[in-house]
Amino acid sequence: MSNIQVGRRIRELRELQNYTREAFSEKVEISAKFLYEIETGKKGFSAATLSRIAKALSVSCDYILFGEKEGNCGNEKIICTLESLKPTQIYQIQHILQVLYDICDYL
Repeated sequence: MSNIQVGRRIRELRELQNYTREAFSEKVEISAKFLYEIETGKKGFSAATLSRIAKALSVSCDYILFGEKEGNCGNEKIICTLESLKPTQIYQIQHILQVLYDICDYL
């Protein structure tokens, strides 16, 4: 685990969820400058800050600290993408998934 890798994961998740640095830093109750320093690996952070960041990004603290584990298969990215969708888009995706699920029964 390095500060640079941890910061990169935080930045990627933040951008995936379309948060600006300013909006996200406000959400997790830190300054935008401190968030920049975290994302660039220049500074570490407390367990309390880690917890707020993980909660805001809908991922585990383990994911932020250690990265994607075998068997995880990018679930965090899928969840982040789904959370950014509009209700009508979610409804359409549910129908698409049901069709794919039904097709698997015939394979």
